Amino acid sequence: MGKIALQLKATLENVTNLRPVGEDFRWYLKMKCGNCGEISEKWQYIRLMDSVALKGGRGSASMVQKCKLCARENSIEILSSTIKSYNADDNEKFKTIVEFECRGLEPVDFQPQAGFAAEGVESGTVFSDINLQEKRAVAEVFVVITYSIDSTLQIDESIALAAKEEHPLTLFAWLLLTADWTDYDEKAQESVGIFEVTHQFVKC
Repeated sequence: MGKIALQLKATLENVTNLRPVGEDFRWYLKMKCGNCGEISEKWQYIRLMDSVALKGGRGSASMVQKCKLCARENSIEILSSTIKSYNADDNEKFKTIVEFECRGLEPVDFQPQAGFAAEGVESGTVFSDINLQEKRAVAEVFVVITYSIDSTLQIDESIALAAKEEHPLTLFAWLLLTADWTDYDEKAQESVGIFEVTHQFVKC
């Protein structure tokens, strides 16, 4: 199966050097068995610090897993030398941030969560333990409990009225899901943020 790269695209506001931190950083993935095509229902994570021996003394991998459907043993390895940061110069463009050596396990989806860090473009202020899923979770709770348009949100009036009349919950989900992470840089006296995070997998 070979190597598969995870590429990230995001809109960075006044930050750069977005990166995963530490060998315990969790790459949350959904995997597909290369033999039968079965895709895992739940998110699974792999870490640099984990090393599982392969059968027959063929080295090790970050994860070794037997497929529940076909019983084939598959593995995937994080290639530590390929981990890269996402910088201001990469803004709104796809960039490879890590590569995986895939031996039967193919990643098909990625969920960025906690454990990222970034720096202020001008100030160098370090923002640690960035959670790119945090406001997605808030959105899920907020959508359940609200049925009206919040006047404090800066949105186009026609969109708001249409959403309120036809789909009152949908607009909140979309608005909050796109605001992935925000903070304030005291040294630079400006807001910072990471928005519209998307990804894709490409074969190397």
